[in-house]
Amino acid sequence: MNLFGTLRAPRELLFGAGQRLALGSIAARLGRRALVITDTRLAADADFLMLVRQLEEADIAVAVDSSTLPDVPVKSAEQSAENARNFSPDLVIGIGGGSCLDMAKCVALLVTYGGRPQDYYGEHTVPGPVIPLIAIPTTAGTGSEVTPVAVLSDAERSLKVGISSPHLIPTVSICDPDLTLSCPPALTAIAGADALTHALEALTAIRRDPVPGIAQQRVFVGKNELSDQFALRAIALLWQGLEAACTNGGDRAAREKVMLGATLAGLAFGVAGTAAAHAIQYPVGALTHTAHGLGVACLMPYVMTWNAPVIRADLARIAQAAGLAGPDNVIPELVSLFARIGIPSTLRELGLEESRLAWVAEQSIGIARLIQNNPRPLNLDEMRNLVAAAYHGDCSSLN
Repeated sequence: MNLFGTLRAPRELLFGAGQRLALGSIAARLGRRALVITDTRLAADADFLMLVRQLEEADIAVAVDSSTLPDVPVKSAEQSAENARNFSPDLVIGIGGGSCLDMAKCVALLVTYGGRPQDYYGEHTVPGPVIPLIAIPTTAGTGSEVTPVAVLSDAERSLKVGISSPHLIPTVSICDPDLTLSCPPALTAIAGADALTHALEALTAIRRDPVPGIAQQRVFVGKNELSDQFALRAIALLWQGLEAACTNGGDRAAREKVMLGATLAGLAFGVAGTAAAHAIQYPVGALTHTAHGLGVACLMPYVMTWNAPVIRADLARIAQAAGLAGPDNVIPELVSLFARIGIPSTLRELGLEESRLAWVAEQSIGIARLIQNNPRPLNLDEMRNLVAAAYHGDCSSLN
C-alpha cells in the first residue's frame, strides 16, 4: 500500500479547560492592534469581556466588531473590512461560533489584500498569508478554528459559497471547552452533529492517487492516512460525548469530548474534504433557512446508504471507533443517535417543498468540488433519486 498523508493546521493549537486565559500573552506575540470579531449576543457575555480585558492588560489596542450575522452575508464581511481599515489592525481575533470565525477569516483576508469576497471564491485564490489570526470557538461544531475554509452566503447566488485556502488557517487556535458550557441543548446537538458529519465524510471521502503536488493543486485532497486518524478519533469522541452533552450541558467530561471531537474533525476534513451531504445541504439550506448542521446530519444516513457498497472497510472502522457490533450497525445507530438529540430525519421535516426537489438535485450535482469527493460517483438521475429518498425518508431505492 502506498501510504500518503497530509496535514494542515494552525501554527499553535491549545486545547483544554481554562486555556482561554492564555489569550493576552499569545496575542502580544502577534500584534499590538487587535480587531476582535464576534456577534451581538457574545459581545455582552462575561467571558468575552474578560478576554477583551486580557488584551488591554497586555497593552494591546482593541477594537470590537460585533456585527457578525448567521451564515456571514457577503455584504456584511465587506462592510466590516472597510470599517476595520480605519483602525489599521495588525491582528484579527475571532471569538464565537463558526460564523464569527468565518467572518474573522474573511475580514483578515480583505484587510490584507483588499477587494471583495467574490474575488477569492473557490480554491487557492488567496495570494499569500493574511495578517495573524487567532480563533477561539465558543461552540463545538464547525471546526473553523483549524480549517482552510471560510463560508459565506451570497444573496446574488442564493447559495452559500466558500473561500478555500491554506492561508486562511488561523495562526493560533484556543479551544476551551468551558466556553461551551452555556451552549443550549439544541445548539449543542446541531453543532455536534455537524462535527460528526465532518468526521464521517472525511473518513469516507474518495482516496485519490497521491501524485506529487496534489496538496498544492487541491485544498481537499481526499482521504489519506493522517486525515483518517483524526476522523476516527473524532468519531469515537463524538459518539461517546454528544448525547451526554445535549442531555446535561454541565457535564464537563462530555463537553471536552465533543469539543475535541469537533476540532479533530476539522483537522480531518480540512485536508480530506466533505462530500455529497454537504453538497446537497447548500441548496437545501438556501431554501429552508435551517441550520447547516441540521441539514448535513439529516442527509448523512442517506448519503452513507448510497455510498455503502464502496465504503465497507470504512464502515467497519467506524463501528470499531464507536463501539458498535459491526459495519451493518453503523447507519442504523447513527439514525438512532441523531433522532435522540433532535435531528430531523427527512428533508420534508426540514421544511423543503417537494416541488423544489429537482432544483436541489441540479444545484447539488453542480458543486463539483464536493461531488467529486464522494466515494461513489453520482450523476444527475442518481442525485435526484438520493434527494427524493432523503425527502420521503425511504432508503430502499438507494441500493
